[in-house]
Amino acid sequence: MTINSGSKRFDSLSWNKAKEAAQEEGSTLIWPLGACEQHGPHLPLATDSLFSERIAEEVLSRLPSSMPVWILPSQALGFSPEHSSFPGTISISASLLLQLVMEVGQQLSSIGVRRLLLFNAHGGQIGLLEAAARELRMQCPSMSVLPCFLWRGVSSLQDLIPVLERESGLHAGLAETSLMLSLAPELVGSERPFDGDHISPESAATPPEGWSLEGAAPWAWLTEDLSHSGVIGDSRGASSALGNDIKKVLIDHWVKLLTSLMSSNWPPLEG
Repeated sequence: MTINSGSKRFDSLSWNKAKEAAQEEGSTLIWPLGACEQHGPHLPLATDSLFSERIAEEVLSRLPSSMPVWILPSQALGFSPEHSSFPGTISISASLLLQLVMEVGQQLSSIGVRRLLLFNAHGGQIGLLEAAARELRMQCPSMSVLPCFLWRGVSSLQDLIPVLERESGLHAGLAETSLMLSLAPELVGSERPFDGDHISPESAATPPEGWSLEGAAPWAWLTEDLSHSGVIGDSRGASSALGNDIKKVLIDHWVKLLTSLMSSNWPPLEG
């Protein structure tokens, strides 16, 4: 990790300092979650994990050091069955991810942590982590659990990403390729794939009117249903300049949300 202050890494603390940190009023831990899954022929398997970790680090570096918020070691393996037909994808089961969140969360709650923020960058496990958060909240009423998705609710992205790509560029397209060019350009290959369901409207996989790949009436798709390259979107316009803009709006968004959260007593807690 590259956090500016080692004291903001929870695993850099000694056990007695960790105890003090956990028992501070409003103590909050951010847990970056990603995946090890194919991201086309041009992006690394670690794309989602790298995004969640790097953005979380940047956000913490912008917050006052006095805020009782720390970052946990990243969880780099996730629930990725939709990509399992592409070599390199390592997917853990839904039950294992649920169990992992429960066991880690219960141990954090037991030492007094008040908030656990699941900072996820893999779209394929959003619902699963929301279910895990609800179950954990039931088991640990004294700790709030906030399942967040890196890309969700960032309204400024609409000024940077064309509407078709925002709606149908689900994987390794313009946004992800550009962000990786900003964060770790050495990991980006030279290809700029243009592939997926919205690229070939005549495809039998195209949802009928009113239905969608994701959204109000979604379909449990597998990547091979939609793409030969593993890309679902258009990466041809990707650039480091666009990636820098995307990085800025993501960081600004989460700094604003974390500042608001840390300045409040929300969510309400029992116990």
